[in-house]
Amino acid sequence: MRIVRDCIAYCAEHMRRYNPINISGYHISEAGASPLQEAAFTLANGIVYVEEVLKTGMDVDAFAPRLAFYFVSQADFFEEIAKFRAARRCWAKIMKNRFGAKNPDSMRLRFHCQTAAATLSAPQYQINIVRTALQALSAVLGGCQSLHTNGYDEAFAIPTEDAMRMALRTQQIIADETNVPNVIDPLGGSYYVEWLTSEYEKRIFATLDYIDENGGTIKLIEQGWFQKQIADFAYETALRKERGDKTVIGVNKFVLDEQEHAIETHPYDLSTAERQIARTKRVRATRDEAKVQRLLDALVETAKDEAVNIMPPTIALVENGATMGDIVERLKALWGVYRETPVF
Repeated sequence: MRIVRDCIAYCAEHMRRYNPINISGYHISEAGASPLQEAAFTLANGIVYVEEVLKTGMDVDAFAPRLAFYFVSQADFFEEIAKFRAARRCWAKIMKNRFGAKNPDSMRLRFHCQTAAATLSAPQYQINIVRTALQALSAVLGGCQSLHTNGYDEAFAIPTEDAMRMALRTQQIIADETNVPNVIDPLGGSYYVEWLTSEYEKRIFATLDYIDENGGTIKLIEQGWFQKQIADFAYETALRKERGDKTVIGVNKFVLDEQEHAIETHPYDLSTAERQIARTKRVRATRDEAKVQRLLDALVETAKDEAVNIMPPTIALVENGATMGDIVERLKALWGVYRETPVF
């Protein structure tokens, strides 16, 4: 939390056009969370980040306009649109009512969206193109600012050139052929979307209220509450797929009996790790080792003082050839290592 806090504060002062953080719900969703959990838990994390930066004495409007979010677009078309619209509403109200923001940009939830890797199937993998296109469209209709579309072959490996091109063309068709991006809130006024958005907003705030009433985000993380909520939903979803209650085309419905043709996957370059290791060794062999060690000592001393920002000594270390491993190992010696609470 200290690193995130100091990064946001430092960038607000020295790099005002830079987005210092993506407050991410993608990993929450891919771990098995429901769309509602993804939205609520991500906003809960955002609240903690804002609270931490405010402890430095910085005004909320000095840093909040550059906060950014990162969500996933799942399979339920209308639910995802409502999720994005509700998250935008909730964040605006949180920033205005909870934190007293006055700048409209502080209340604006800017978010990147990625289509859902967890929905991609290996059987009949070509239909992943359709899944990705619909998920991308729901993200656009929900108001995303930037978008990542997955490759149709990502159930096997990182995408090939062909899969990456198809993913790009999917976005370009939405952008240039459908005219959807030319309409502000194109589903605004739809009785179902408006009802679902309001319902999502109520449930997000109900979850946030529960978190506040039970000690806050950090405490509930330490107790394993978030992990258990996600694990329970993921397990139930797996059972529903196995029973056929949750349809996955090509996997538990409309399954092909015949053997599918082998798919060409992205080649794995075995020399990649060796090249990076060799590069790291070259950096360590040519840097001023004594200076790096002095800077690492200075970093630790800075980290001991909660009132001092750790970004300046961190930047100095990088400029002088320190690796991420060098920096992390020294901070681990001071702060320890987080261990996830077992979920039972």
